[in-house]
Amino acid sequence: MYKILVIEDDVIMGDMLCMYLTEEGYEVKQAVNGQDGLRLADYFQPDVILLDLMLPDRDGMDLCVDIRKDSDVPIMIVSMKTEVSERVQALKAGADDYLCKPFSLHELTARVFALIRRARARMSNNGAGGEAEEKDGTEGNQVKPIQLDIDRRLLIVRGRQVETTFSEFEIMRLFLEHPGKVYTREDLINAIRGFDSFVTDRAIDVHIVNLRKKVEQNPRSPRYIKTVWGVGYKYINGSD
Repeated sequence: MYKILVIEDDVIMGDMLCMYLTEEGYEVKQAVNGQDGLRLADYFQPDVILLDLMLPDRDGMDLCVDIRKDSDVPIMIVSMKTEVSERVQALKAGADDYLCKPFSLHELTARVFALIRRARARMSNNGAGGEAEEKDGTEGNQVKPIQLDIDRRLLIVRGRQVETTFSEFEIMRLFLEHPGKVYTREDLINAIRGFDSFVTDRAIDVHIVNLRKKVEQNPRSPRYIKTVWGVGYKYINGSD
């Protein structure tokens, strides 16, 4: 049974989400403030966190950052704030999805399932993961500067472990498995979100900017993650 943590101070909304998700077969726990949410995230070990931005004791965006420091659990922001700037800021803070209130409960469960499906598929595919890491990590006897540790979901850049969000990791996995292939923004959206989830082209651009900061020695002049103008992005193999 998959586990979901709901961090929502609106008792009516929180109870509705808990009841609906429980009926859908999930194990659900609820926190009504940031402090309890952080504590539950640590010991409950949820598969997905639904996080409201407006909490009584702290800003939900800051809480998202704190959770992301210790965990790569998929985080979905559920908020009344509909501005594009809020969605972009949430993605920068480490969120993996953003759902504006009011919303369809069917859409919510579709997005939750999409996040869980991708996270669990990567974690359980240990055999294939090892092969992917070897393929992406070495070429002959030369170690590549950018590698993936599939089992621990870590990006390794020039021997240094780099934390990523769920979506950033999935994009890098796609790039490393298919170097040289050009991906449109729609390709990347479908790869990390599925057809049931909402994410904008701008969100993909934000992920690319963040990844370049993590893997490029000079993000303003990238040598690995290249822009293909008018189309999208591609990854180029190389060594330092």
